[in-house]
Amino acid sequence: MKKLLFLVIIIIVASFFYFFWLVSTPVSAQKTPVYFMVEPGQTLAEVAQNLEVAGLIKSSLAFKIYAKIRGWQSRLIAGNHLLAKNMASREILRLLISRDNLKNERSITVIEGWRLEEIADYLAANNIVAKKDFLAAALTTDWQNQYGFLKGVETKTLEGFLFPDTYRLFLNATAKDIVKKMLDNFDHKLTDQMRSDLTQAGRNILAVVNLASIIEKEVPKNEDKKMVADIFLKRLKANIALQSDATINYLTQKGQVQPTLADLAIDSPYNTYKYRGLPPGPIANPGLGSIEAVIYPTKNSYYYFLTTDNGTVIYSQTYEEHLANKAKYLN
Repeated sequence: MKKLLFLVIIIIVASFFYFFWLVSTPVSAQKTPVYFMVEPGQTLAEVAQNLEVAGLIKSSLAFKIYAKIRGWQSRLIAGNHLLAKNMASREILRLLISRDNLKNERSITVIEGWRLEEIADYLAANNIVAKKDFLAAALTTDWQNQYGFLKGVETKTLEGFLFPDTYRLFLNATAKDIVKKMLDNFDHKLTDQMRSDLTQAGRNILAVVNLASIIEKEVPKNEDKKMVADIFLKRLKANIALQSDATINYLTQKGQVQPTLADLAIDSPYNTYKYRGLPPGPIANPGLGSIEAVIYPTKNSYYYFLTTDNGTVIYSQTYEEHLANKAKYLN
């Protein structure tokens, strides 16, 4: 019995020292800085696992136990942390709960439906990068060899592919760094299943993003986006003009619910009242909901719709019904 008790004590003591070794000893002597991202909403377990995969800690289990012993399990701060492999787990944990380690970063938020020009204005207004530098960095040809989804895209700029989201940037981030982050995000959000489904449907990514950009500017809610996507797809298939007010607003920059007769007479391939089919390129940068709407539309029997001032969408099956709804809701 004494031998068994002694053995248990030895195991406990050995486990303690092993645990202490795991959290106190660096993975290596490498001093090279490593940037490690803690995403908003990530759990302690997810962060610990990612640290181990990145080769920054010896044991995710020991890291979690140590964090809970210190009572710091819920204090991890989202952001890109500057770490190194010559840091022990204890030191890494202290840095992950400190905002001082994030002073080399700032945050930007790109709104769904912003045009390339609006993104450039926003970055310039916040003293992040010059407008001309961002516009120059957003030329399609500069990125086509790096991203498969841009192969064959013939538009001059990346309008439509700069994914709207909140991004953390280093203080010295260049315009190209920002564009790359946005393209990486687009590449991540466009899943393999989505790519496969749009290929099976015979659609190319530019056409999907082009239509999604129009839908983004037409209706606010995801359920309406899927309805409107089906309406537009039916009209394209039947060679009926899209007659999208969003494309007119793209030309005039007025943002009106109902364009004037003079607006509708503008001679431009972006005037989808005057010319059939899609415009030459996207009119804005759509969010995921609008892109998914084009790939997975909600089938319906409507051919017309209008959006009221408060964002309510009114659907019509016939042109006569549509005219009546315009007179009722827009005048």
